[in-house]
Amino acid sequence: MSRAQNQYFDDYIKSRVRTIPDWPVEGVQFRDITPLMQNPATFRRLVDCFVHRYYEHDIDVLACIDARGFIIGGALAYELSTSLVPIRKRGKLPFDTVSESYELEYGKAEVELHKDAIAAGQKVLLLDDLIATGGTMLAAAALIKRLGGELAEAAAIIDLPDLGGSAKLQQAGYKVFSICSFDGE
Repeated sequence: MSRAQNQYFDDYIKSRVRTIPDWPVEGVQFRDITPLMQNPATFRRLVDCFVHRYYEHDIDVLACIDARGFIIGGALAYELSTSLVPIRKRGKLPFDTVSESYELEYGKAEVELHKDAIAAGQKVLLLDDLIATGGTMLAAAALIKRLGGELAEAAAIIDLPDLGGSAKLQQAGYKVFSICSFDGE
């Protein structure tokens, strides 16, 4: 995709993200992606942006993070002809799992992945709606690595670079892609 096409997708998608001030707490600018799915043409462009980026990559598995990563994941896995595996919050997967905990602003959380979701050597694209502090994606990347998968890239619709997550992922040696970014929290 050309630089002009990337800028078009960035501007188009960014203009359709709804910002809700002071939610869930005062001072936070919540970036709401639901308008992206409410309009079929916008949702198609959103999925197409990821398809154009990854269509010719050698991706075996699309690993989507609970829960908004699932929304795009099904359509993208279909278009890329990859398997789709969910990375879920603790206690949500019914089979044998591996888990990884990570720090939140006010405590800890844990994500899990089925032990048989990724085979050694498979190339994995990690997908979520947003990169904030990077904790969830770093924990998910650790699960992928533990199962022997190779993380091709960590991708999201939105990056919040001021919160440092994309920088942490890059410092850990991962490639990062987002369609658009917003300054501030």
